[in-house]
Amino acid sequence: MRYQFTSIEKRWDGNRVYSTTYYPVIPPDVNDIYITASEEDYLDSLAKKYYGSESFWWVIANANGLGNGKLSIPLGKQIRIPGNLPQVIEDLKTVN
Repeated sequence: MRYQFTSIEKRWDGNRVYSTTYYPVIPPDVNDIYITASEEDYLDSLAKKYYGSESFWWVIANANGLGNGKLSIPLGKQIRIPGNLPQVIEDLKTVN
């Protein structure tokens, strides 16, 4: 999903690659949910629980400054689950 709006470029060697994907800023919203991360919580499992698909893990990562490429969340960290997913997707389209 997150690469759906990213362009594909042709490299010097003829291979096709994705160009850089830019992520929108996700400001706090009154519909956001806040949780405290437990041992069982991972970005993909939270995305499945709150959005119905693991593929939206990057939304939660982006909203919480967890851009290290790992799906794990520090135990006890307060996590914001953005409640405005349709707007985040629209913003993703706009910045790419």
